[in-house]
Amino acid sequence: MNPLNFPGNLLTTLAATLLLVNVTLAHDGVTHQAPSSDAQPVVTASVAVKPGTSTVWGRDYFPNPTLITQDGEKVRFFDDLIEGKVVAINFIYTSCEELCPLETAKLKRVAEILGDRVGKDIFFYSISIDPDIDTPTVLKAYKKKFNVGPEWPFLTGNRADIIELRKKLGLYIDDIQNNPDNPNDHNLSMIIGNQATGRWMKRSPFEDPYVMATQMSDWLHNWKTASVNTKDYADAPKLKKMVPGETIFRTRCSSCHGFGKDGVGPDLQGVTKQRDPAWLVRWLMEPDKMLAEKDPLAMSLFNRYKVRMPNMGLTTQDVEDLINYMEAETEKLSNGTVASSAGESGE
Repeated sequence: MNPLNFPGNLLTTLAATLLLVNVTLAHDGVTHQAPSSDAQPVVTASVAVKPGTSTVWGRDYFPNPTLITQDGEKVRFFDDLIEGKVVAINFIYTSCEELCPLETAKLKRVAEILGDRVGKDIFFYSISIDPDIDTPTVLKAYKKKFNVGPEWPFLTGNRADIIELRKKLGLYIDDIQNNPDNPNDHNLSMIIGNQATGRWMKRSPFEDPYVMATQMSDWLHNWKTASVNTKDYADAPKLKKMVPGETIFRTRCSSCHGFGKDGVGPDLQGVTKQRDPAWLVRWLMEPDKMLAEKDPLAMSLFNRYKVRMPNMGLTTQDVEDLINYMEAETEKLSNGTVASSAGESGE
């Protein structure tokens, strides 16, 4: 099977996704910001390397602290995790109830697309910014929620060391992090890169996972792996125009939900007929409040899937568009039309 046989309307998704990269979202008193162009820009560009020397983003640039995996194994950041590797790194904290789970779910989708290359020539790491709470045992339980395999470690360590790593990776913004009301406030971004070549790129959890998988498997590897896709570009399907609800679904919902099967969250096929319309509208707009109020159905979903539905800041119009899209996808499935199981790229 070729996990990177990307569908034809990928470019449409990429264009829509790039428009959303600079979105700033607020939730539960925590402001997660999309990558800022003036925040630690030094690691975001390709670097020319002199023959016979290593990249400038090497041992002299990156710290090499000891980190601890969810299994209690001690590893060194540079020596064991990134030296000479193509990597994806995100910083999380397990008590975050909103967008940190979305980042993890999105990266999991990317890992699924990459298949058995993860842990071989592409490496994923999630590092806690709250090491006092996120012990190896806590990280192991968090990782289990998302059904993440052993090839993707979750790590903790010394707080000062982790802050230094974030600064070196351009993922630490003083104005956000030094919030006395919420010390775990953090920059919502992740980074992918090739340490050997010095190419690093900030990424957003709202991006299409197929785009990120392509960036990691081909771009950052300098296209060293020959494509097994023998399809002719002349046979590519015509790009379709996405309706507003589809754009919202792909960027906000598809990491956790699909049509026709459960994911991190419940299957959405038929959901508009299964749920009371007023309940569904409110759930899409303010799930955090409904969970705080211990709404019976909301609590039942949380107890089953173990991941909180984040407040995505949807407007009334967003919710209307999203419900219309879910109804249309359900109709496609009922009529036997091939529909998107994850709402991504016409998959």
